[in-house]
Amino acid sequence: MNKDKKEGQIAKNIENYTAEVPSDAYLWTSIAAMGLSLTLKLVKKNEMALFVGQWAAPILLMGVYNKIVKTEGSD
Repeated sequence: MNKDKKEGQIAKNIENYTAEVPSDAYLWTSIAAMGLSLTLKLVKKNEMALFVGQWAAPILLMGVYNKIVKTEGSD
């Protein structure tokens, strides 16, 4: 790795802010999005159900990123 490269100030601020969020919050938010998607599907709001259902994966990815930053740190 190139040790001369550093994170920008914006990335540092985001990491400091998200480090305060518990890892469980990402998991439960993702599960809530899936539940909301299912509910919307059951009430025949198919397009909205698909839209909301697609939130789960990015939320889980943010949780993985958050966990890596907490354990490995940045810079």
